[in-house]
Amino acid sequence: MEKQKKISMLYFYTRDEMLRVDLRKVGYFQADRNYTDVYFLNGYRATLPTNLMAIEQMLDDDRMKGRTIPFVRIGRSLIVNLSCLIHINVPKQEIVLSDMQSPCVLKVTVKKEALKKLKDLYTQK
Repeated sequence: MEKQKKISMLYFYTRDEMLRVDLRKVGYFQADRNYTDVYFLNGYRATLPTNLMAIEQMLDDDRMKGRTIPFVRIGRSLIVNLSCLIHINVPKQEIVLSDMQSPCVLKVTVKKEALKKLKDLYTQK
């Protein structure tokens, strides 16, 4: 198995289920109390049996350092795949995510302060 595939997968288990998350196909993670909803770029949504802080730690874990998928936390409830970010609209309080291949486009409502920080991240580059 090639290294990229090993690095870009996360696995989540419950008593009755297993969910494989290919990080290259994730648009964003959204907090839902003690759970996290993962929104894939094709429009599929799944609920993970862990909180957003644990997801953030998994993404920052040493074994993930070699990944090429750039995720960033936005505010208290979102972790976004920056490689899919195509539009930041501060007045509408919205970001748009797409891989530009599937017909699905993800629109996410985000607080203005968090969007301003995200936009500043891009304008500083």
